[in-house]
Amino acid sequence: MPSSSSRKHPRILFVTPEVFPLCKTGGLGDVSAALPAALHELKVDIRLLLPGYPAVLAGLKSRRSVAKFDLQPHFPPATLLSARLQMNESANVPVYVIHCPELYQRESGIYLDNDGYDWPDNARRFGLLSKIGALLASDASPIAWMPDVVHCNDWQSGLTPAYLHFHSGEKAASLMTLHNLAFQGNFSPDEVGKLGLPAASFSMYGVEYYGNLSFLKAGIYYADHISTVSPNYAQEIQHAPLGFGLQGLLAERSHAISGIINGIDTAIWNPAKDPHLAKKYTSRNLTAKAANKLALQQTMGLAPDPAIPLFGTVSRLTHQKGSDMLLQIAPMLADLPAQLVLLGSGDTSLQQQLTALAQAFPAKIAVRIGYNEALSHLITAGTDCFLMPSRYEPCGLNQMYSQHYGTPPVVHATGGLVDTVVDLTPATLADKSASGFLFHEMTADVFMTGIQRAIHAYHDKKLWRSLQRNGMQKDFSWQASASAYLSIYSLLTQ
Repeated sequence: MPSSSSRKHPRILFVTPEVFPLCKTGGLGDVSAALPAALHELKVDIRLLLPGYPAVLAGLKSRRSVAKFDLQPHFPPATLLSARLQMNESANVPVYVIHCPELYQRESGIYLDNDGYDWPDNARRFGLLSKIGALLASDASPIAWMPDVVHCNDWQSGLTPAYLHFHSGEKAASLMTLHNLAFQGNFSPDEVGKLGLPAASFSMYGVEYYGNLSFLKAGIYYADHISTVSPNYAQEIQHAPLGFGLQGLLAERSHAISGIINGIDTAIWNPAKDPHLAKKYTSRNLTAKAANKLALQQTMGLAPDPAIPLFGTVSRLTHQKGSDMLLQIAPMLADLPAQLVLLGSGDTSLQQQLTALAQAFPAKIAVRIGYNEALSHLITAGTDCFLMPSRYEPCGLNQMYSQHYGTPPVVHATGGLVDTVVDLTPATLADKSASGFLFHEMTADVFMTGIQRAIHAYHDKKLWRSLQRNGMQKDFSWQASASAYLSIYSLLTQ
């Protein structure tokens, strides 16, 4: 591969199954937009590779064909398209798109059909993404630009390091980023041969995982380096239960694992400029934040009381996110007294129970099922305190949004929540690092104790202002994260 020694930074091929605003199902889509944009602003020559879903093709103009692939018998013919994606005002990033109508031209979800089931050919769909990622990162590439590092994201690109391992020629170094270890891309062992992997790869020292082919295990096993989206999560996944069966392998590779906190888009999430707020504010005029509390109470039909502590959450309604814990504590919260605003969707039973709870306490609890971008911003600004009782959280974004908006969070001490929220203690208050409240056991009583700590602090106005300002002054931008990734890239190309 071409040496990066004569260039300031290595060349990076960023392989991802989704990127905002073209296609997004969760946080990976946001990361795949924000991190490349931040690296681009650091003058890194970074290019994305993603599947050609209908939304991707529709969203990218001025596409041109740069290569054709005929990888039979393993994959249908595909064309590599080149375009550019405007990530923000200053980042116009090159994008390669795999145009393969047989695998990607579908009008429903990226991963699921209209009935909510995995596409039966997902192994081939993301096997092709992985395979072309490996080809472009080797001397077998049909295009002139060649990366020094191929940066793979989650299971959908997990086979890229495996394909590179079995390539005998020159090849790029590989980095595998784990955004959520719970999603592993496990398939029948019959897929090994169909995907063009050698039979020898199907062993515990390869792609085999409890009798199946695992895309994610392949990436973890064969990648030159592994990263996760927070330092604490990097440690948690080396043990049960958060290793999800891969903890042994991850512990063996602990020397090659880095934890890097995700950033937030401070151009979109900025209380001084946010168009979704009733009144904009900064850490120097926090009294203006009160107008957003009143607007939120009115919008959600709650009693417009400026003195009552107002708690909020924006979340998928799932067991992982601790939504069942919110159900348990909500009546106790209403009796304190306090108010609760919730925006989210997910498990049907949880949706129904939370809606019924709001009907039982109409002046104290408000629930909005679904997702509303403007309302999520108003909740972040208008609540006094944000709740995140996640059982596990690789990184988390809402706790960073809330601190940036002067809304101290109450969070379970797990994953990236530990890395981004500093618990209120006399010592952290004195050194001005305190920014929220941690609770350490996933029980309703312990969660409620964390909330009561927050309410006690809320009624001490001087202390509460300190908490708010501490959180607002933290640097959650992507620049720090991008610099940390750049250090890994440089290490891999030495």
